[in-house]
Amino acid sequence: MASPKAAFNEDKVALLIGCLVFVLALGKMVGLDIMGWVVGVGMWVDNPLNAWKAATWKWLPGWASLLVSYAVITALMAMGIKLIKGNVANFVRGFTIIFFIAIACYTLGANAYIAANPTQLAKQGIPWALGLSTEAGLIVALVVGILVGNITPKFAESLREACRPELFVKIAIVIMGAELGVKAADAAGFAGHIIFRGLCAIVEAYLLYWCVVYYVARRYFKFNKEWAAPLASGISICGVSAAIATGGAIRARPVVPIMVSSLVVVFTCIEMLVLPFVAQHFLSSEPLVAGAWMGLAVKSDGGAIASGAITESLILAKMAGQGINWEPGWIVMVTTTVKIFIDVFIGVWALVLAYVWTAKFDKTRGERTMTWGDVMDRFPRFVLGYIATFLILLLMCLSSPELHKLGKSLSGTINGFRVLFFLMTFFTIGVVSNFRKLREEGIGRLAVVYVVCLFGFIIWVGLFISYAFFHGMTPPVIGG
Repeated sequence: MASPKAAFNEDKVALLIGCLVFVLALGKMVGLDIMGWVVGVGMWVDNPLNAWKAATWKWLPGWASLLVSYAVITALMAMGIKLIKGNVANFVRGFTIIFFIAIACYTLGANAYIAANPTQLAKQGIPWALGLSTEAGLIVALVVGILVGNITPKFAESLREACRPELFVKIAIVIMGAELGVKAADAAGFAGHIIFRGLCAIVEAYLLYWCVVYYVARRYFKFNKEWAAPLASGISICGVSAAIATGGAIRARPVVPIMVSSLVVVFTCIEMLVLPFVAQHFLSSEPLVAGAWMGLAVKSDGGAIASGAITESLILAKMAGQGINWEPGWIVMVTTTVKIFIDVFIGVWALVLAYVWTAKFDKTRGERTMTWGDVMDRFPRFVLGYIATFLILLLMCLSSPELHKLGKSLSGTINGFRVLFFLMTFFTIGVVSNFRKLREEGIGRLAVVYVVCLFGFIIWVGLFISYAFFHGMTPPVIGG
Protein backbone atom coordinates (compact mmCIF):
# COMPACT_ATOMS: atom_id res chain seq x y z
CA MET A 1 0.00 0.00 0.00
CA ALA A 2 1.40 3.37 -1.01
CA SER A 3 2.52 5.75 1.70
CA PRO A 4 0.15 8.67 2.33
CA LYS A 5 3.14 11.00 1.74
CA ALA A 6 4.04 9.49 -1.64
CA ALA A 7 3.98 11.90 -4.58
CA PHE A 8 1.37 9.74 -6.32
CA ASN A 9 -1.05 7.06 -5.24
CA GLU A 10 -3.98 5.39 -7.03
CA ASP A 11 -6.32 8.19 -6.01
CA LYS A 12 -4.15 10.90 -7.55
CA VAL A 13 -3.45 8.80 -10.66
CA ALA A 14 -7.20 8.31 -11.17
CA LEU A 15 -7.67 12.08 -10.98
CA LEU A 16 -4.83 12.67 -13.45
CA ILE A 17 -5.93 10.12 -16.06
CA GLY A 18 -9.63 10.97 -15.81
CA CYS A 19 -8.95 14.69 -16.21
CA LEU A 20 -6.52 14.07 -19.10
CA VAL A 21 -9.19 12.14 -21.02
CA PHE A 22 -11.68 14.92 -20.32
CA VAL A 23 -9.32 17.73 -21.39
CA LEU A 24 -8.45 15.96 -24.64
CA ALA A 25 -12.16 15.45 -25.34
CA LEU A 26 -12.65 19.22 -24.90
CA GLY A 27 -10.80 19.57 -28.20
CA LYS A 28 -14.25 19.40 -29.80
CA MET A 29 -14.79 22.97 -28.61
CA VAL A 30 -12.18 24.14 -31.12
CA GLY A 31 -13.14 21.68 -33.84
CA LEU A 32 -10.65 18.93 -32.95
CA ASP A 33 -12.26 15.52 -32.49
CA ILE A 34 -9.23 14.02 -30.76
CA MET A 35 -10.96 11.13 -28.99
CA GLY A 36 -13.43 9.97 -31.64
CA TRP A 37 -11.57 6.67 -32.10
CA VAL A 38 -12.71 5.18 -28.77
CA VAL A 39 -14.60 1.93 -29.25
CA GLY A 40 -18.25 1.45 -28.35
CA VAL A 41 -19.98 -1.91 -28.14
CA GLY A 42 -23.51 -2.11 -29.55
CA MET A 43 -26.03 -4.87 -30.14
CA TRP A 44 -25.34 -7.60 -32.66
CA VAL A 45 -27.18 -10.67 -33.89
CA ASP A 46 -25.05 -12.88 -36.14
CA ASN A 47 -21.54 -11.42 -36.24
CA PRO A 48 -19.90 -10.17 -33.01
CA LEU A 49 -17.49 -8.01 -35.03
CA ASN A 50 -20.49 -5.84 -35.90
CA ALA A 51 -20.74 -4.83 -32.24
CA TRP A 52 -17.59 -2.70 -32.33
CA LYS A 53 -17.81 0.86 -33.65
CA ALA A 54 -15.75 4.00 -33.20
CA ALA A 55 -17.51 6.79 -31.28
CA THR A 56 -17.35 9.45 -34.00
CA TRP A 57 -14.60 8.41 -36.43
CA LYS A 58 -17.09 6.51 -38.57
CA TRP A 59 -14.47 5.80 -41.24
CA LEU A 60 -12.45 3.72 -38.74
CA PRO A 61 -13.34 -0.02 -38.78
CA GLY A 62 -14.64 -1.42 -35.49
CA TRP A 63 -11.71 -3.80 -35.00
CA ALA A 64 -9.26 -0.93 -35.58
CA SER A 65 -11.15 1.23 -33.08
CA LEU A 66 -10.82 -1.56 -30.53
CA LEU A 67 -7.06 -1.88 -31.08
CA VAL A 68 -6.50 1.88 -30.91
CA SER A 69 -8.55 2.02 -27.69
CA TYR A 70 -6.44 -0.77 -26.21
CA ALA A 71 -3.15 0.89 -27.20
CA VAL A 72 -4.02 4.37 -25.90
CA ILE A 73 -5.65 3.22 -22.65
CA THR A 74 -2.77 0.85 -21.96
CA ALA A 75 -0.29 3.70 -22.47
CA LEU A 76 -2.24 5.96 -20.11
CA MET A 77 -2.50 3.26 -17.46
CA ALA A 78 1.18 2.34 -17.80
CA MET A 79 2.03 5.99 -17.18
CA GLY A 80 -0.10 5.90 -14.03
CA ILE A 81 1.50 2.67 -12.79
CA LYS A 82 4.93 4.21 -13.36
CA LEU A 83 3.94 7.20 -11.22
CA ILE A 84 2.96 4.96 -8.30
CA LYS A 85 6.17 2.95 -8.79
CA GLY A 86 4.44 -0.26 -9.85
CA ASN A 87 5.91 -2.89 -12.17
CA VAL A 88 4.98 -1.49 -15.59
CA ALA A 89 5.99 -4.59 -17.59
CA ASN A 90 3.91 -6.91 -15.39
CA PHE A 91 1.03 -4.45 -15.49
CA VAL A 92 0.99 -4.25 -19.29
CA ARG A 93 1.07 -8.05 -19.62
CA GLY A 94 -1.78 -8.50 -17.15
CA PHE A 95 -3.77 -5.53 -18.43
CA THR A 96 -3.64 -6.85 -21.99
CA ILE A 97 -5.25 -10.11 -20.86
CA ILE A 98 -7.81 -8.30 -18.69
CA PHE A 99 -8.76 -5.85 -21.44
CA PHE A 100 -9.48 -8.42 -24.13
CA ILE A 101 -11.25 -10.93 -21.84
CA ALA A 102 -13.41 -8.08 -20.53
CA ILE A 103 -14.21 -6.90 -24.07
CA ALA A 104 -15.17 -10.46 -25.03
CA CYS A 105 -17.51 -10.62 -22.02
CA TYR A 106 -19.16 -7.31 -22.86
CA THR A 107 -19.53 -8.28 -26.51
CA LEU A 108 -21.22 -11.53 -25.48
CA GLY A 109 -23.61 -9.61 -23.22
CA ALA A 110 -24.42 -7.24 -26.08
CA ASN A 111 -25.89 -10.03 -28.20
CA ALA A 112 -29.40 -8.95 -29.15
CA TYR A 113 -30.99 -12.10 -27.72
CA ILE A 114 -29.58 -11.08 -24.34
CA ALA A 115 -29.69 -7.28 -24.55
CA ALA A 116 -32.71 -6.17 -26.61
CA ASN A 117 -35.77 -4.90 -24.77
CA PRO A 118 -39.28 -5.53 -26.18
CA THR A 119 -39.26 -2.25 -28.15
CA GLN A 120 -36.08 -3.27 -30.00
CA LEU A 121 -37.06 -6.78 -31.14
CA ALA A 122 -38.41 -5.72 -34.54
CA LYS A 123 -35.39 -3.53 -35.27
CA GLN A 124 -33.03 -6.41 -34.46
CA GLY A 125 -35.14 -8.88 -36.41
CA ILE A 126 -35.45 -11.39 -33.57
CA PRO A 127 -38.56 -12.96 -31.97
CA TRP A 128 -37.50 -12.79 -28.31
CA ALA A 129 -34.80 -11.48 -25.97
CA LEU A 130 -33.95 -11.36 -22.27
CA GLY A 131 -34.12 -7.55 -22.30
CA LEU A 132 -31.05 -6.93 -20.12
CA SER A 133 -29.52 -4.14 -22.31
CA THR A 134 -25.94 -4.18 -23.56
CA GLU A 135 -24.72 -3.64 -20.01
CA ALA A 136 -25.57 -7.28 -19.37
CA GLY A 137 -21.94 -7.60 -20.49
CA LEU A 138 -20.93 -6.14 -17.13
CA ILE A 139 -22.64 -9.04 -15.35
CA VAL A 140 -20.93 -11.52 -17.69
CA ALA A 141 -17.56 -9.88 -16.92
CA LEU A 142 -18.17 -10.11 -13.16
CA VAL A 143 -19.15 -13.79 -13.31
CA VAL A 144 -16.19 -14.69 -15.55
CA GLY A 145 -13.88 -12.77 -13.20
CA ILE A 146 -15.16 -14.72 -10.19
CA LEU A 147 -14.60 -18.00 -12.06
CA VAL A 148 -11.05 -16.95 -13.00
CA GLY A 149 -10.25 -15.90 -9.44
CA ASN A 150 -11.52 -19.09 -7.83
CA ILE A 151 -11.03 -21.86 -10.40
CA THR A 152 -7.63 -20.73 -11.73
CA PRO A 153 -5.95 -18.97 -8.76
CA LYS A 154 -2.44 -19.21 -10.25
CA PHE A 155 -3.60 -17.49 -13.42
CA ALA A 156 -5.42 -14.87 -11.31
CA GLU A 157 -2.21 -14.31 -9.33
CA SER A 158 -0.34 -13.63 -12.57
CA LEU A 159 -2.77 -10.76 -13.19
CA ARG A 160 -2.33 -9.23 -9.74
CA GLU A 161 -0.36 -6.15 -10.84
CA ALA A 162 -3.10 -5.23 -13.31
CA CYS A 163 -6.09 -6.06 -11.08
CA ARG A 164 -6.88 -2.58 -9.75
CA PRO A 165 -10.68 -2.26 -9.58
CA GLU A 166 -10.60 0.79 -7.31
CA LEU A 167 -8.29 2.64 -9.71
CA PHE A 168 -10.41 1.72 -12.74
CA VAL A 169 -13.67 2.83 -11.16
CA LYS A 170 -12.26 6.10 -9.86
CA ILE A 171 -11.13 7.01 -13.39
CA ALA A 172 -14.60 6.08 -14.64
CA ILE A 173 -16.24 8.31 -12.04
CA VAL A 174 -14.09 11.33 -12.99
CA ILE A 175 -15.15 10.80 -16.61
CA MET A 176 -18.77 10.18 -15.63
CA GLY A 177 -18.98 13.66 -14.13
CA ALA A 178 -19.09 15.13 -17.65
CA GLU A 179 -21.91 12.84 -18.75
CA LEU A 180 -23.94 13.62 -15.66
CA GLY A 181 -23.27 17.34 -16.07
CA VAL A 182 -24.99 17.23 -19.47
CA LYS A 183 -27.93 15.30 -18.02
CA ALA A 184 -28.18 17.76 -15.14
CA ALA A 185 -28.36 20.64 -17.62
CA ASP A 186 -31.26 18.91 -19.36
CA ALA A 187 -33.22 19.01 -16.09
CA ALA A 188 -31.33 21.34 -13.78
CA GLY A 189 -34.00 21.62 -11.12
CA PHE A 190 -34.48 17.87 -10.97
CA ALA A 191 -30.72 17.28 -10.61
CA GLY A 192 -30.59 19.80 -7.76
CA HIS A 193 -33.23 17.85 -5.87
CA ILE A 194 -31.22 14.64 -6.34
CA ILE A 195 -28.01 16.21 -5.03
CA PHE A 196 -29.68 17.74 -1.97
CA ARG A 197 -31.59 14.59 -1.10
CA GLY A 198 -28.50 12.45 -1.64
CA LEU A 199 -26.54 14.53 0.85
CA CYS A 200 -29.32 14.31 3.44
CA ALA A 201 -29.64 10.56 2.91
CA ILE A 202 -25.99 9.72 3.54
CA VAL A 203 -25.73 11.94 6.63
CA GLU A 204 -28.74 10.26 8.19
CA ALA A 205 -27.72 6.76 7.13
CA TYR A 206 -24.14 6.81 8.34
CA LEU A 207 -24.76 8.46 11.67
CA LEU A 208 -26.80 5.29 12.33
CA TYR A 209 -24.68 2.75 10.45
CA TRP A 210 -21.24 3.27 11.95
CA CYS A 211 -22.34 3.43 15.57
CA VAL A 212 -24.45 0.27 15.33
CA VAL A 213 -21.77 -1.81 13.58
CA TYR A 214 -19.07 -0.65 15.99
CA TYR A 215 -21.29 -1.47 18.96
CA VAL A 216 -22.20 -4.93 17.62
CA ALA A 217 -18.55 -5.78 16.90
CA ARG A 218 -17.43 -4.68 20.38
CA ARG A 219 -20.38 -5.79 22.48
CA TYR A 220 -21.42 -9.11 20.96
CA PHE A 221 -18.30 -10.33 19.11
CA LYS A 222 -15.67 -8.96 21.53
CA PHE A 223 -13.44 -7.29 18.94
CA ASN A 224 -11.00 -4.72 20.27
CA LYS A 225 -11.02 -1.10 19.05
CA GLU A 226 -8.28 -1.75 16.49
CA TRP A 227 -10.51 -4.27 14.68
CA ALA A 228 -13.94 -2.79 15.43
CA ALA A 229 -13.30 0.68 13.96
CA PRO A 230 -12.05 -0.39 10.47
CA LEU A 231 -14.73 -3.09 10.40
CA ALA A 232 -17.43 -0.51 11.17
CA SER A 233 -16.12 1.84 8.49
CA GLY A 234 -15.73 -0.92 5.91
CA ILE A 235 -19.24 -2.23 6.44
CA SER A 236 -21.03 1.05 6.95
CA ILE A 237 -19.26 3.78 4.99
CA CYS A 238 -17.51 2.78 1.81
CA GLY A 239 -15.78 -0.55 1.91
CA VAL A 240 -12.13 -0.74 0.96
CA SER A 241 -11.40 3.00 0.93
CA ALA A 242 -13.03 3.56 4.31
CA ALA A 243 -11.36 0.54 5.92
CA ILE A 244 -7.93 1.67 4.73
CA ALA A 245 -8.52 5.31 5.70
CA THR A 246 -9.77 4.31 9.15
CA GLY A 247 -6.88 1.89 9.68
CA GLY A 248 -4.45 4.67 8.87
CA ALA A 249 -6.28 7.18 11.05
CA ILE A 250 -6.10 4.95 14.15
CA ARG A 251 -2.68 3.49 13.22
CA ALA A 252 -3.95 -0.06 13.09
CA ARG A 253 -1.63 -2.88 12.00
CA PRO A 254 -1.65 -3.29 8.18
CA VAL A 255 -3.31 -6.71 8.40
CA VAL A 256 -6.50 -5.19 9.85
CA PRO A 257 -7.71 -3.08 6.90
CA ILE A 258 -6.44 -5.72 4.45
CA MET A 259 -8.61 -8.43 6.04
CA VAL A 260 -11.62 -6.11 6.18
CA SER A 261 -11.06 -5.06 2.57
CA SER A 262 -11.02 -8.71 1.47
CA LEU A 263 -14.42 -9.23 3.06
CA VAL A 264 -15.75 -6.08 1.40
CA VAL A 265 -14.79 -7.38 -2.04
CA VAL A 266 -16.45 -10.76 -1.45
CA PHE A 267 -19.72 -9.32 -0.16
CA THR A 268 -19.71 -6.64 -2.86
CA CYS A 269 -19.79 -9.44 -5.45
CA ILE A 270 -22.71 -11.09 -3.66
CA GLU A 271 -24.66 -7.83 -3.43
CA MET A 272 -23.97 -6.97 -7.07
CA LEU A 273 -25.36 -10.31 -8.21
CA VAL A 274 -28.48 -10.11 -6.02
CA LEU A 275 -29.63 -6.58 -5.16
CA PRO A 276 -30.15 -5.17 -8.70
CA PHE A 277 -32.57 -8.00 -9.50
CA VAL A 278 -34.38 -7.49 -6.19
CA ALA A 279 -34.65 -3.79 -7.04
CA GLN A 280 -35.99 -4.55 -10.51
CA HIS A 281 -38.68 -6.83 -9.08
CA PHE A 282 -39.87 -4.65 -6.20
CA LEU A 283 -38.79 -1.09 -7.08
CA SER A 284 -39.33 -0.72 -10.83
CA SER A 285 -41.93 1.99 -10.15
CA GLU A 286 -39.52 3.74 -7.74
CA PRO A 287 -36.34 3.90 -9.86
CA LEU A 288 -34.54 6.60 -7.90
CA VAL A 289 -35.22 4.79 -4.65
CA ALA A 290 -33.53 1.78 -6.25
CA GLY A 291 -30.55 3.88 -7.34
CA ALA A 292 -30.07 5.41 -3.89
CA TRP A 293 -30.39 1.96 -2.29
CA MET A 294 -27.48 0.66 -4.36
CA GLY A 295 -25.35 3.58 -3.18
CA LEU A 296 -26.23 3.06 0.47
CA ALA A 297 -26.06 -0.75 0.52
CA VAL A 298 -23.16 -1.84 -1.72
CA LYS A 299 -19.84 -1.24 -0.03
CA SER A 300 -17.32 -0.16 -2.65
CA ASP A 301 -17.17 2.55 -5.27
CA GLY A 302 -16.88 0.05 -8.09
CA GLY A 303 -19.53 -2.29 -6.73
CA ALA A 304 -22.02 0.46 -5.94
CA ILE A 305 -21.75 2.31 -9.25
CA ALA A 306 -21.77 -0.99 -11.12
CA SER A 307 -24.85 -2.10 -9.19
CA GLY A 308 -26.51 1.20 -10.04
CA ALA A 309 -25.72 0.63 -13.73
CA ILE A 310 -27.14 -2.91 -13.65
CA THR A 311 -30.21 -1.73 -11.76
CA GLU A 312 -30.79 1.04 -14.28
CA SER A 313 -30.53 -1.28 -17.27
CA LEU A 314 -32.89 -3.82 -15.69
CA ILE A 315 -35.51 -1.26 -14.63
CA LEU A 316 -35.40 0.73 -17.88
CA ALA A 317 -35.77 -2.45 -19.92
CA LYS A 318 -38.71 -3.61 -17.80
CA MET A 319 -40.50 -0.27 -17.97
CA ALA A 320 -39.84 0.07 -21.72
CA GLY A 321 -41.76 -3.18 -22.12
CA GLN A 322 -44.69 -1.43 -20.38
CA GLY A 323 -44.49 1.56 -22.73
CA ILE A 324 -42.64 3.90 -20.32
CA ASN A 325 -39.31 5.10 -21.72
CA TRP A 326 -37.31 6.93 -19.06
CA GLU A 327 -34.11 8.75 -19.93
CA PRO A 328 -31.04 6.68 -19.07
CA GLY A 329 -28.46 7.97 -16.62
CA TRP A 330 -30.67 9.24 -13.81
CA ILE A 331 -30.76 6.08 -11.70
CA VAL A 332 -27.01 5.68 -11.84
CA MET A 333 -26.68 9.42 -11.18
CA VAL A 334 -28.48 8.96 -7.87
CA THR A 335 -26.22 6.02 -7.01
CA THR A 336 -23.13 8.02 -7.94
CA THR A 337 -24.26 11.13 -6.07
CA VAL A 338 -24.89 9.16 -2.89
CA LYS A 339 -21.57 7.34 -3.25
CA ILE A 340 -19.62 10.53 -3.93
CA PHE A 341 -20.98 12.13 -0.77
CA ILE A 342 -19.97 8.98 1.08
CA ASP A 343 -16.44 9.29 -0.32
CA VAL A 344 -16.26 12.87 0.92
CA PHE A 345 -17.54 11.62 4.27
CA ILE A 346 -14.58 9.18 4.46
CA GLY A 347 -12.12 12.05 4.72
CA VAL A 348 -14.17 13.82 7.39
CA TRP A 349 -14.71 10.63 9.38
CA ALA A 350 -11.05 9.64 9.17
CA LEU A 351 -10.14 13.03 10.61
CA VAL A 352 -12.64 12.58 13.45
CA LEU A 353 -11.30 9.11 14.28
CA ALA A 354 -7.68 10.25 14.04
CA TYR A 355 -8.43 12.99 16.55
CA VAL A 356 -10.34 10.67 18.91
CA TRP A 357 -7.63 8.00 18.82
CA THR A 358 -4.86 10.57 19.32
CA ALA A 359 -6.64 12.37 22.14
CA LYS A 360 -8.33 9.46 23.94
CA PHE A 361 -6.98 6.01 23.12
CA ASP A 362 -3.43 6.49 21.87
CA LYS A 363 -1.85 9.02 24.19
CA THR A 364 1.20 6.84 24.77
CA ARG A 365 2.30 7.47 21.18
CA GLY A 366 2.29 11.20 21.67
CA GLU A 367 -0.39 13.80 21.14
CA ARG A 368 -0.36 16.05 18.09
CA THR A 369 -2.45 18.90 16.72
CA MET A 370 -4.75 17.98 13.83
CA THR A 371 -4.32 20.17 10.75
CA TRP A 372 -5.97 20.68 7.36
CA GLY A 373 -3.12 18.60 5.97
CA ASP A 374 -4.62 15.61 7.78
CA VAL A 375 -7.91 16.21 6.00
CA MET A 376 -6.28 16.40 2.56
CA ASP A 377 -4.15 13.30 3.24
CA ARG A 378 -7.39 11.35 3.54
CA PHE A 379 -9.63 13.26 1.14
CA PRO A 380 -10.39 11.19 -2.01
CA ARG A 381 -8.76 13.23 -4.78
CA PHE A 382 -10.76 11.68 -7.61
CA VAL A 383 -13.89 13.30 -6.15
CA LEU A 384 -12.41 16.68 -7.11
CA GLY A 385 -12.18 15.47 -10.71
CA TYR A 386 -15.77 14.28 -10.69
CA ILE A 387 -16.97 17.62 -9.34
CA ALA A 388 -14.86 19.57 -11.85
CA THR A 389 -16.00 17.65 -14.96
CA PHE A 390 -19.60 17.78 -13.75
CA LEU A 391 -19.57 21.55 -13.19
CA ILE A 392 -17.68 22.36 -16.41
CA LEU A 393 -20.17 20.47 -18.59
CA LEU A 394 -23.15 21.71 -16.58
CA LEU A 395 -22.13 25.37 -16.95
CA MET A 396 -21.15 24.85 -20.58
CA CYS A 397 -24.52 23.33 -21.46
CA LEU A 398 -26.44 26.02 -19.59
CA SER A 399 -24.57 28.80 -21.42
CA SER A 400 -26.22 28.45 -24.82
CA PRO A 401 -28.12 25.96 -27.00
CA GLU A 402 -25.08 25.62 -29.28
CA LEU A 403 -22.78 24.74 -26.40
CA HIS A 404 -25.41 22.39 -25.01
CA LYS A 405 -25.41 20.49 -28.30
CA LEU A 406 -21.61 20.42 -28.30
CA GLY A 407 -21.59 19.20 -24.71
CA LYS A 408 -23.87 16.31 -25.61
CA SER A 409 -21.56 15.31 -28.44
CA LEU A 410 -18.51 15.52 -26.18
CA SER A 411 -20.26 13.51 -23.48
CA GLY A 412 -21.22 10.82 -25.97
CA THR A 413 -17.59 10.41 -27.01
CA ILE A 414 -16.06 10.05 -23.56
CA ASN A 415 -18.90 7.80 -22.45
CA GLY A 416 -16.99 5.07 -24.31
CA PHE A 417 -14.13 5.49 -21.85
CA ARG A 418 -16.51 5.26 -18.90
CA VAL A 419 -17.93 1.98 -20.18
CA LEU A 420 -14.46 0.50 -20.74
CA PHE A 421 -13.24 1.41 -17.27
CA PHE A 422 -16.47 0.14 -15.68
CA LEU A 423 -16.04 -3.07 -17.61
CA MET A 424 -12.52 -3.63 -16.30
CA THR A 425 -13.76 -2.79 -12.81
CA PHE A 426 -16.36 -5.55 -12.97
CA PHE A 427 -13.96 -8.17 -14.27
CA THR A 428 -11.15 -7.39 -11.80
CA ILE A 429 -13.51 -7.27 -8.81
CA GLY A 430 -14.35 -10.86 -9.68
CA VAL A 431 -10.70 -11.87 -10.19
CA VAL A 432 -9.56 -10.60 -6.78
CA SER A 433 -12.42 -12.39 -4.99
CA ASN A 434 -10.59 -15.60 -4.01
CA PHE A 435 -13.09 -17.21 -1.62
CA ARG A 436 -10.78 -20.12 -0.71
CA LYS A 437 -7.92 -17.84 0.29
CA LEU A 438 -10.16 -15.78 2.53
CA ARG A 439 -11.40 -18.93 4.25
CA GLU A 440 -7.83 -20.11 4.85
CA GLU A 441 -6.96 -16.79 6.47
CA GLY A 442 -9.47 -17.53 9.20
CA ILE A 443 -11.75 -14.54 8.94
CA GLY A 444 -14.91 -16.42 9.82
CA ARG A 445 -15.75 -14.28 12.84
CA LEU A 446 -15.27 -11.08 10.83
CA ALA A 447 -17.54 -12.52 8.16
CA VAL A 448 -20.24 -13.28 10.73
CA VAL A 449 -20.20 -9.65 11.92
CA TYR A 450 -20.41 -8.54 8.29
CA VAL A 451 -23.36 -10.81 7.54
CA VAL A 452 -25.25 -9.89 10.71
CA CYS A 453 -24.82 -6.14 10.24
CA LEU A 454 -25.14 -5.96 6.46
CA PHE A 455 -28.11 -8.24 5.92
CA GLY A 456 -29.70 -7.75 9.33
CA PHE A 457 -29.57 -3.98 9.50
CA ILE A 458 -27.71 -1.89 6.92
CA ILE A 459 -29.46 -3.04 3.74
CA TRP A 460 -32.92 -2.48 5.21
CA VAL A 461 -32.15 0.86 6.86
CA GLY A 462 -30.61 1.97 3.57
CA LEU A 463 -33.79 0.96 1.76
CA PHE A 464 -35.95 2.84 4.26
CA ILE A 465 -33.84 6.01 4.00
CA SER A 466 -33.75 5.76 0.19
CA TYR A 467 -37.54 5.50 0.15
CA ALA A 468 -37.91 8.41 2.57
CA PHE A 469 -35.83 10.77 0.40
CA PHE A 470 -36.56 9.58 -3.17
CA HIS A 471 -40.12 8.19 -3.04
CA GLY A 472 -42.23 9.40 -5.95
CA MET A 473 -39.31 10.71 -8.04
CA THR A 474 -38.84 9.28 -11.54
CA PRO A 475 -36.46 10.16 -14.41
CA PRO A 476 -37.69 12.40 -17.24
CA VAL A 477 -39.47 10.58 -20.04
CA ILE A 478 -37.63 10.43 -23.38
CA GLY A 479 -39.11 13.10 -25.60
CA GLY A 480 -41.27 14.35 -22.78
